[in-house]
Amino acid sequence: MLGDGAVVRRPGRHPANSSAYLTLSRKAEDSIAVMPISPYAELLRTADMRVTRPRVAVLEVVGSNPHADTDTILGLVRSVLPEVSRQTVYDVLNALTAARLVRRIEPAGSPARYESRVGDNHHHAVCRSCGVIADVDCAVGETPCLTASDSVGFTIDEAEVIYWGFCAQCSTARRQSTAPVSFPPGSRTQQSS
Repeated sequence: MLGDGAVVRRPGRHPANSSAYLTLSRKAEDSIAVMPISPYAELLRTADMRVTRPRVAVLEVVGSNPHADTDTILGLVRSVLPEVSRQTVYDVLNALTAARLVRRIEPAGSPARYESRVGDNHHHAVCRSCGVIADVDCAVGETPCLTASDSVGFTIDEAEVIYWGFCAQCSTARRQSTAPVSFPPGSRTQQSS
């Protein structure tokens, strides 16, 4: 008899890569139904991290909600794992950041944000009005601002640049709110001017 939660591979029942499948049932005799293992579980294994439900859930949330803050991540994780604590989510985010599976960014005046786009040294643009954050690919060609004038003994492997301004939506709203008001010819407001 197999132990509780064992994976059962039956010839002809699973795809060729049956190692990527888990049983839905905890009872070996009912283990015909299968479901694929999350790609996030494989990502954790590749990083030599233990696969836990909170870690997989946090990776899924960060992967589908780039630049989310901790409270947003916590709320979304709790929608699938209601029992998870705030401290667990903080611990998972710290572990995933240390393993470089997620990246933590901290724009001035904003809580820490997390994203799953790692390892490519991209930058960010932050809207001064609504706070939306967008990825900006690293400049190509000559980029003097990304080369330190003096490395002061550091081996520099990344430059974090944050561009500040107004997103397209807020720029449009600002232009509309500062545009002079025009009144139709002959209206009372125009006549009283």
